[in-house]
Amino acid sequence: MSGAALRPDLSIIADLIPAGTRVLDVGCGDGALLEYLARTKGVDGRGIELSQHNVNASVARGLSVVQGDADTDLADYPSQVFDIVILSQTIQATRAPAKVLQQLLRIGRHAIVSLPNFGHWRIRLGLAFGGRMPRTHALDYPWHETPNIHLCTIADFVALARENGGIIEKAFALGESGRTRPMQPDAWGPNIFADGAVFLLKPR
Repeated sequence: MSGAALRPDLSIIADLIPAGTRVLDVGCGDGALLEYLARTKGVDGRGIELSQHNVNASVARGLSVVQGDADTDLADYPSQVFDIVILSQTIQATRAPAKVLQQLLRIGRHAIVSLPNFGHWRIRLGLAFGGRMPRTHALDYPWHETPNIHLCTIADFVALARENGGIIEKAFALGESGRTRPMQPDAWGPNIFADGAVFLLKPR
């Protein structure tokens, strides 16, 4: 798999990770990102994933991935044991996002988080004029089937990170067409127009 074949947020995440680092991918899915990082950057990668099907797929790729729950099992990891901890498109599906973020910042010297933006203008318009929970490219579930239980805007996450000891070193806005661009965390534009975002954090 090439970097171009990765999901747009995963491509940004891959670019942010130096070669030879020790990485934990929380909610690693089928292991596509870990496999890419191991092959192209020689990382020492580990994964934790809730779905047994995805764990099996990751192990079939030759990856070190265990079944686990971000809400409960991150506490078992020692502090600062990884150079980078990744949480991609998952924080909104956790029961306690603030506690999960605290664990990421404890376990890793850096954390990378990507998430969908519930502040996107189409969602705002859908709620204002349609009166029903909207669906977008990044949030394509009916309300009664969505795994996302704590939806947030980019501005919400920026506040959460700062309230929980995170320093935002870099941030990127994700567009619906897969385009990405650097952004200032406090800029109002991405909170309205970005489909999602990627953040590189370090503990305070």
